[in-house]
Amino acid sequence: MSRWWRASSVRLRLTLWYAGVLAAILLLFATGLYLFLRQNLYSELDRQLHDDFEAAEEILERGPQGQVQSRGHARHERDARVLEVWSLQGHALYREGTAELGRPVLGAKGGVVARTVREASGAYWRVRSAAYPIAQLPALIRVGRSEARLRHQLDQLLVGIALGLPLAVALACLGGYLLAGRALAPVGQMAARARTISAERLGERLPIENPGDELGQLGSVFNQTLARLERSFEALRRFTADAAHELRTPLTALKAVGELGLRDATDESACREVIGSMLEEADRLARLTDTLLMLTRGEARKAKLEPKPVELAGLCQQIVALLGVLAEEKGQSVTVEGSALEAWAEPQILRQALINILDNAIKHSPAASHIRVVVSSRQAEAVVEVFDQGPGVPVEHQERIFERFYRVDKARARNTGGAGLGLAIARWAVEAHGGRIEVENRDAGGCCFRICLPPASQKSTVQT
Repeated sequence: MSRWWRASSVRLRLTLWYAGVLAAILLLFATGLYLFLRQNLYSELDRQLHDDFEAAEEILERGPQGQVQSRGHARHERDARVLEVWSLQGHALYREGTAELGRPVLGAKGGVVARTVREASGAYWRVRSAAYPIAQLPALIRVGRSEARLRHQLDQLLVGIALGLPLAVALACLGGYLLAGRALAPVGQMAARARTISAERLGERLPIENPGDELGQLGSVFNQTLARLERSFEALRRFTADAAHELRTPLTALKAVGELGLRDATDESACREVIGSMLEEADRLARLTDTLLMLTRGEARKAKLEPKPVELAGLCQQIVALLGVLAEEKGQSVTVEGSALEAWAEPQILRQALINILDNAIKHSPAASHIRVVVSSRQAEAVVEVFDQGPGVPVEHQERIFERFYRVDKARARNTGGAGLGLAIARWAVEAHGGRIEVENRDAGGCCFRICLPPASQKSTVQT
């Protein structure tokens, strides 16, 4: 049963749930109605018996021979009513009516007893019994009314419930099935559209009739997922094209240099020069491959990091000393500002990120400019800021410059020998330590690259 239930359609399950709940509600309502009507009918019958008993008290008397008799016959519908007088020893003293109710229950001791009695013919009577003296004669008076009319009304109600309840449930099933189909129609439309969406058609979106309801919200989430997939596929295509382009350049150079070497194979010095050029291109190709591998492993969280306290100002001083030659070639000055501050990070990975940021600042800053590296603590974070005097980064490019192979100015990047991976590596290195990297343009010119890291005292959980 459970397997069939799980395999059923949502429409069928909703219909069955709706019909089941409605059937339970109707059954409870019908039961309550039946009990309420039954109680009212019996209460009305008991009230009538009370009136009959008072009337019997007024008309019953003792005759000249001591027998019990009635002063008149004010009773009607004799077949539907009965009046009996019994002695306390169980002897019948007076009877009016045709019903045979049998011997009464003795020992009432003056108390009133109301009960249902079934006579020999199978008919049911409602009987009220109470001890009452008739002219000093202790006696038990019984009055009764037939329950035939009452039971007929209750039987009619039961028949109506028995016929109406299944019909109501059947109509509820039909209506629920139609309503469920109408309510779930957008799901079918979305499913039909989703079947047509492929990697080549990720720009399509699911139709949404009402964005405010649950199905509309589900469709909106799917559309957002499709948008993310479209961006991911586009980034993958762009990465594939850029990687092929970057790899083609050194391979083309290797091929050209090799062909040139084959033509001049008799000249030993020319061969050495050719081999040297081929080694340079091979080295460039190896560096590009290693960088891509490091990024791929990092984004797949396969890089094993061993974070520890890193003194940022000292690390920045080492990087400035390492890249000082590049700055001196352009007549630039680089200074490190800030007091001793420790961050919780992997030294080599963080070192590579800072090298890429500072190298980017040196390349894009004009000659004789000044580059500042500022280390500070801000809002429970260790912050390293690199201020340059370059052209800045247009706002529309600030979110994408950290993507692999992305360049704001492709021609300038090619001339400087960049592959567009330095900032991507920097972002991965910072985010792997639970930090973030930001860029913003300065009013005075140039831009600021900001690296925010957890302090050493926090020992933030690092991605592995």
